[in-house]
Amino acid sequence: MFLRQLAGLLKPSTLNTLIEPLKIVPLTSRWSNPSAAFANHRWSSSSAVAPLADTKSTLETVNKQLETGSEGRLFAVVQLCGKQFKITSGDIIVVEGYWPPEGGDRLRLDKVLLAGSKDFSLIGRPLLTPGLVDVQATIIEKTLSHTRTHFRKKRRKQYTRINFYRTPQTMIRINSIDIKRKLSDSASAEAAGEERFF
Repeated sequence: MFLRQLAGLLKPSTLNTLIEPLKIVPLTSRWSNPSAAFANHRWSSSSAVAPLADTKSTLETVNKQLETGSEGRLFAVVQLCGKQFKITSGDIIVVEGYWPPEGGDRLRLDKVLLAGSKDFSLIGRPLLTPGLVDVQATIIEKTLSHTRTHFRKKRRKQYTRINFYRTPQTMIRINSIDIKRKLSDSASAEAAGEERFF
């Protein structure tokens, strides 16, 4: 009775797509291997899943690229003064607010969340292992931002205030992004006693 009500609610084309696989498979094999009847259809969820790549072969290809220097232009996501920046070598970033380093100082940015190139990405949890990626930067200029206006008004109260302010800014040039050592499998890294972040 439930199937009759369901058939009344469904469109005829939907019923045909559900019944069609059952018509293709002979009656004897229908119940012995029910998954074979639905294997070659577009809506099968098992055909949509891509197989996972072998971890060792992936690490070997990335290490081979790093040895030969064929990884191309590297990028990284670093955390600096509470904000995250996606950077590549040669970029200039602007950090707003007070920051103690002076012009001409050379920096090494340690909080690297992600690094990679066109073929691979190294993702930290939340940070990459210290010393794996080396990001060198130089402070170009310390200056003030453009003049901003802070305007307040309360209507019908003769209250109007206008304040102008400029925030300190630091301009930083990213000199280089380098991956310092080979990648190792996570199991061997734990066995070696390396510090890992989660």
